[in-house]
Amino acid sequence: MSFILSPSILNSDFANLGREIEMLNSSDADWIHLDIMDGIFVPNITIGQPIVETIRAIATKPLDVHLMIINPYRFIEDFAKAGAYMLTVHYEACNHLHRTVENIKLNGMKAGIAINPHTPVNILEEIISDVDLVLNMTVNPGFGGQKFIESSYDKIKRLKELILRKNSKALIEVDGGIDLSHSKKLLDSGVDVVVVGSAIFKSKSPAETIKKFKRIS
Repeated sequence: MSFILSPSILNSDFANLGREIEMLNSSDADWIHLDIMDGIFVPNITIGQPIVETIRAIATKPLDVHLMIINPYRFIEDFAKAGAYMLTVHYEACNHLHRTVENIKLNGMKAGIAINPHTPVNILEEIISDVDLVLNMTVNPGFGGQKFIESSYDKIKRLKELILRKNSKALIEVDGGIDLSHSKKLLDSGVDVVVVGSAIFKSKSPAETIKKFKRIS
């Protein structure tokens, strides 16, 4: 079963970030997932555009940038210049979501929408045909290492049904608490892109763990 694996560097060794990116470059991973948090929309602060730009200079794989910030519209051009391939904003953080999606595309990036665990799938009815990806959070955003929310499987199936009904080409991405035990069921539910953080970077051999994920079928 073909799918995109997007390792999240949130739990990587930031003291040796260049080495971690080089490991991902030579691994079987497809994308590199970057979590941008502002300490307001979510209770944590991570990296900003300068670090994304630095990573882009090293990375040979597309940057999957997830903005967990308020008013993300303000920073679309900045992340385009920093080298984002996919730019995902939260439904809950956008007053003018369609305008935000349009501007992401105008700046040469793929456009994604993220929804929190409490946000119903049908809220995307009027926008699903305009986006390239929907990120369904399988934990509450803000921190790595959380427990996967089991009800996510049914929500993903409802999201897949919406995409098919609206003839959308949007990919389904999942992020949060995912390890090897979840992956097969997620793919069977309709997931196209799997974000994995702790299960990769806290393992003894991240590159080998990536191989194990990519062997899932």
